[in-house]
Amino acid sequence: MIAEPTVTSRSSIQNENLAVDANSSGAVNNTVDGARNENRQKSLRGKRRARGGSENAKRRHTKVTNGSLGRAQNRHLKHGDIEAVTLFEVVTMGRSAMQAVVDDWIEAYITDRDSGLLDLISFFIQCSGCKGLVTAEMFQSRQDDVMRKMVEELDEGSGLQYKKFLAFPWILTVTWPMDMDSGEYPLTMSGPYWRRFRGEFCEFVSVLVTQCQYNVIFDSYLMDTLISLLTELSDSRVRAFRHTCTLAAMKLLSSLIGVALSLSVSIENSQRLGEVERTKTSGRRNSPRLERIHRKTTELQDRRVEIENMMDAIFKGVFLKRYRDVLPEIRSMCMEELAVWMKLYSPVFLTDSYLKYMGWMMHDKLPDVRLKCVLGLQGLYGDPLLLPKLDLFNSRFKDRMISMTLDKDHEVAVQTLRLLILISQSADEVINPEDYKQLFQLVYSSHRPLATTAGELLYTRLLSSPTPAPDLREGASEQDTHTQLTTARVRALLHFYQDSALHQHVVYLVDSLWDCAGAMLKDWSSLTSLLLQDPSTQDADLSAGEQSLVVELLVASVRQAVEGPLLAGRSTCKKLVSAREKKSQVDDCGRLTEHFLKVLPQLLIKALSGLLAEMGAVLELHTDPAVLEAAARSYLSLCGEETAWHPLARPGRDAVVQCWADRLAALLGDALQDGNFTADEEKTGEILSTLKKLTAFHNAQDLSHWGLYEQVFPLLSVEIIHGGLPTQLTVEALQCVSYSVLWNLNTSRETLTSREKAVAQRSQMRALCEKCLRCLSHNDQSVKEQAFLSLCDVLTAHNYQLQVWDPSSYGPLLYTPDPKLQRALLAFILEHVFTGAEYDSHSRGSDVESGEGRLEELHRRRSLLAGFCKLIVHGVLEMSMAADLFKHYMKYYNNFGDIIKETLSRTRQMDKIESARTLVLCLQQLFLRLKQEQDSGVTCSSGVQTFSSIKELARRFSLTFGWDQTKSRESLTLIHRDGIEFVFQGFVQRAEKPSPPYLSYLTILSEFSSKLLRPDKKIVYTYLQRYISEQIISNREECWLPLIYYRASLLATGAEGEDAVSFISSDTLKQPSLANRSRSPSVRHSPTADGDMRSPSALTSTETKVRRLHKASSSTSPEDRKPEVELGPIAREPPPTIVISEEPFHANEELDVDTVEVDL
Repeated sequence: MIAEPTVTSRSSIQNENLAVDANSSGAVNNTVDGARNENRQKSLRGKRRARGGSENAKRRHTKVTNGSLGRAQNRHLKHGDIEAVTLFEVVTMGRSAMQAVVDDWIEAYITDRDSGLLDLISFFIQCSGCKGLVTAEMFQSRQDDVMRKMVEELDEGSGLQYKKFLAFPWILTVTWPMDMDSGEYPLTMSGPYWRRFRGEFCEFVSVLVTQCQYNVIFDSYLMDTLISLLTELSDSRVRAFRHTCTLAAMKLLSSLIGVALSLSVSIENSQRLGEVERTKTSGRRNSPRLERIHRKTTELQDRRVEIENMMDAIFKGVFLKRYRDVLPEIRSMCMEELAVWMKLYSPVFLTDSYLKYMGWMMHDKLPDVRLKCVLGLQGLYGDPLLLPKLDLFNSRFKDRMISMTLDKDHEVAVQTLRLLILISQSADEVINPEDYKQLFQLVYSSHRPLATTAGELLYTRLLSSPTPAPDLREGASEQDTHTQLTTARVRALLHFYQDSALHQHVVYLVDSLWDCAGAMLKDWSSLTSLLLQDPSTQDADLSAGEQSLVVELLVASVRQAVEGPLLAGRSTCKKLVSAREKKSQVDDCGRLTEHFLKVLPQLLIKALSGLLAEMGAVLELHTDPAVLEAAARSYLSLCGEETAWHPLARPGRDAVVQCWADRLAALLGDALQDGNFTADEEKTGEILSTLKKLTAFHNAQDLSHWGLYEQVFPLLSVEIIHGGLPTQLTVEALQCVSYSVLWNLNTSRETLTSREKAVAQRSQMRALCEKCLRCLSHNDQSVKEQAFLSLCDVLTAHNYQLQVWDPSSYGPLLYTPDPKLQRALLAFILEHVFTGAEYDSHSRGSDVESGEGRLEELHRRRSLLAGFCKLIVHGVLEMSMAADLFKHYMKYYNNFGDIIKETLSRTRQMDKIESARTLVLCLQQLFLRLKQEQDSGVTCSSGVQTFSSIKELARRFSLTFGWDQTKSRESLTLIHRDGIEFVFQGFVQRAEKPSPPYLSYLTILSEFSSKLLRPDKKIVYTYLQRYISEQIISNREECWLPLIYYRASLLATGAEGEDAVSFISSDTLKQPSLANRSRSPSVRHSPTADGDMRSPSALTSTETKVRRLHKASSSTSPEDRKPEVELGPIAREPPPTIVISEEPFHANEELDVDTVEVDL
């Protein structure tokens, strides 16, 4: 195989050429060195020529000889340089250079045709990628033993293979290495150079024939030898020879067709000239000029016959053997060129004997071959002059072409359908109605290009020229004519859609017709006029089914104009919308908006009565939540005050709600006897279905006028006092009552006109909250969750109304949830949201194990947590209650981290100081619980966070303060001050108690030191010195290591501080004294289950660094250590009591879920 040619490689190839004796017997040189060199026989008389060149030379100046162009030829390039080229090298140099080289080769061939012909033979061998050698000997014997030597064999000993064949008058022997059959040769190589090589190679064959057509092509030597060469090599078992020479033979035949066409034109001109001359000399018997014209015509005809014989030889010798080749590229090439021959030279090739090959190869197993056949036939059917010769082909292969529209290759199917469109336009009788019916169904194809092509066929056959309406008057205006034509087209489209029986695919039909029939589908005025027609004035009105189809067609066209062709299941490549398409889309949106603003009210008014009747019928039959919600939203849109049809829609809505309210009142009157629920199963079902409908409508619209609160609230009282109410009925009752309270709060500005009404409203809300509090302890989980959500919604809405209340008018009275209710809400969250894997698996059943069940469970818990967080950020609950949420920030980060983080951010915006105290409370509660576990001498339970996890939680809290430390100065100093007081307040050093019991908390507190500004660090350090003496500062006992750690974090400014901080393990909770350590063996000797409580390390060389740091800081003058701001004894509220929650903690089973925006 040959590599991509460069100047260096080309010179090296030329340097390898050796001369061989021309009088040799033609035996093949089977040595390896001979296989690497190109050996050319330059003359039968023993004349020997060799090309030479330096491997490193980039340009060579050689003398032009009359020898072959296989030797170096001087070619002038653009910049005046001269470079030696060969026929192989000139292939990629462009047509102009190619013509000049071919002209020089023709001159050399005329001078010495054997030498020139052998150079041309070597060119084709080299283009096949062969690095071997070619030898030649004259064919002097016609005996059978010589013909039997025309073989292709393999010599395994030398690693060479050779082919010996007859290219009259030569017997050629080509020898090449065995690895040439690996599949890498110029026509298959990748890269821009080799892609250009293929096209230029075909161009070279065309240029060669074009330049030779007036001289050497008819010498009975060049073309015979060349055809023999290509015929033999195209039959080789070596793929490179077969592919390259088949391509050359096909292009050679195409080029010969061009010569034949030129000869045909010349013959016609000569014949016309002869007719003219014959008319002039009609009185004379003989005319020399007429005889010359006659001889010239005869000569041209003979040449055309000779060219046709050459074409026939190539067709029979190459095409008939290769059109079914095992290589699909060769089959595709043959079919592509056959179509070219039929179109260019139809008198010879456009016959049934040649067309049959095209029809047969449409059954090829490779889609590319079938595609080449279809594309070739498109060129034939596109020429009206060729259609009469295709009649037999139509009858034989029509069924195959129709079946190919379902080809598994989309491009083949699309192009076949385009071919059938050409056939239908030129020969209407070929495709019968049954065939059209099958083709029209392709508009529903999932492949959009195929569907749009089928839509073009459908529009051409059915919609472009529909049957006009019978009542169309001759003198009708242009507008009336257009309307009637559109109506006829729509009717034709409706009939097709009804006949296809695919009544769920209107959007796909519109998408298929959009490109070709967009003007008709965008004629919204005509479509809506069909719907607004008065039945009494129309002779042929649309039926109800046709009207519904027009509505579907109208909606689909509007969506197509606004959203574009994006349909589920219809494959299409996502492309960028061009500026022109974008402008067209904007214009369409403007036109349809302007049109429907005028027409839509008319359509709704006309269809409103029927719409309300249908909606009422649906509501009587269905109680599905999605159906009820859609109906409620529809009524909400229809009953809007700003609409023109609300006077008609509102009475219908009121009648429906009144019917439900009366039915519910009657059912509840019979079911609630003596404070008990006594309804049977059938009555309970009726109550539940009616209550579902009222609840769904009450969610979207204010139904307070019907007194639903007074009707439904007794159900909750019965459940609380006696129980026995069905679970689903209790849930619906809670929802309905909470909606009533919410609507009362929402309309407070209009409805509260006296204090009595405000007191009644507060009483309603208090009663609902009490009932919901009782329901929080219900046995059923759904009831508890609904009660919790109702509490959150009502309390949040009440707080909002207090904020927007106008003091000049009556408003809602203040209602504050009592501590019992607040604790119940917090306990519910801790029990039902922050649950571990064991709790879920035992309480939720096997459905949670599935992916869908786990996601639904997670969504439920996130909704509950979001509702509770709203109460905190809106000030309904004390901010300190958020401390119990912040404890789980790290443990449940994947599931609820975004909600907790947003809550922390909102509380900080409300009150920075109180938010900081909440963080302190959270960390101190976790620390004290861990301390209690360790002091008890037992291993920490799974619900207690380890010291390292508490420290990591503090680090995450510190990161929430961001990069702007100035905004958080007060909060951070408060965190440090409270932490120092928590550790040292009330501590008196004794022998049995040398260090504070909570000294390890300073390690947690140090996580906030990095966020302090340098002046604030000095202030905090000064405040720390108030609680510790110089003796404690200089103490280096192990029990004081947390203080060393914390002090270093406040004073560290470089590497020493980092070393000091890294000295103490963050996973170790230091005990305050030896006595304490003896009482807590779990800290000193045994780690916890998680391995987080390791025994303290001994002091190492790092302690020396800490001492040096202390000396450096203590050597500073008192004036330098004086803080900029004196904290002093700050009067503040006593810290909230630290309550250790007794709620069980569970290990969290983390789920990777997408972060969801939570509206707090």
